[in-house]
Amino acid sequence: MPELSVILVSFNDWIHLEKCLESLRTINPENDLEIVIVDNNSSDGSPDLVKTKFPEVKLICNSENLGFSKANNLGIRASAGEFVLFLNNDTIANAQALTVLLDEMKRNPSIGAVGPALLSGQDTYQVSFGKRIDFFSEFIQKGFLNLYYAKKLKSDHKDRDVGWLSAACLLVRRKALEEAGCFDENYFLYFEDIDLCYKIRQEDWILRFCPQAQIIHIGGTSTSAVKNSSRYHYRKSQIYFYRKHNSRLSQALLRAYLWINFGRRKFP
Repeated sequence: MPELSVILVSFNDWIHLEKCLESLRTINPENDLEIVIVDNNSSDGSPDLVKTKFPEVKLICNSENLGFSKANNLGIRASAGEFVLFLNNDTIANAQALTVLLDEMKRNPSIGAVGPALLSGQDTYQVSFGKRIDFFSEFIQKGFLNLYYAKKLKSDHKDRDVGWLSAACLLVRRKALEEAGCFDENYFLYFEDIDLCYKIRQEDWILRFCPQAQIIHIGGTSTSAVKNSSRYHYRKSQIYFYRKHNSRLSQALLRAYLWINFGRRKFP
């Protein structure tokens, strides 16, 4: 039984998928971890690439695009590791970062999940963590904190306990994952990772951001070709998230904002 299971959800992005799998192969040439790819009915040859070039990978091919949550849950059920690493296929993994994350989990059994610093380039930090998400905190996060932390992380590499972590690269203890009930499959895309983090914290697990672990994340490659659909799913998931976790006031303010700023379009 492997200690670590790596789960990737793939959809029409074979170029980045290949680079990601190559980076994982260099991390662990002895193959004492398992890699599970859940393909959401890609039409660009991704499944054939995996079968031909990465035969050691466990491949699950869906007959339709099930979305991020359902696909990840399939990967969870098909894996066996004590620790589960959710990884976007547009990331480049490295042994040092993975070691930092695993060591942090092993040192402290109360930690349910850890996340690294995500970089889109040299010293270009993405904000991949936060506290609570509601209408006012989102404005503060996007209007001020994202820029603040993008600069602060260049010099501040202290670990910190947080309210949520990005699933672009997220290491979760399987026990915490099972107690939280895995991903909520009502999310097709977006906010499912924040929702999962909330549920893990509700089970009294700690979430820790470890910026000494650093992962390259290009970001947005699977959704860039379908921007309108991506925006719709973002807002739909945002509304569902608010309905689950926020006050009626926050929900009303969000709906008013969307109605004004998106051509009075109605979202579910």
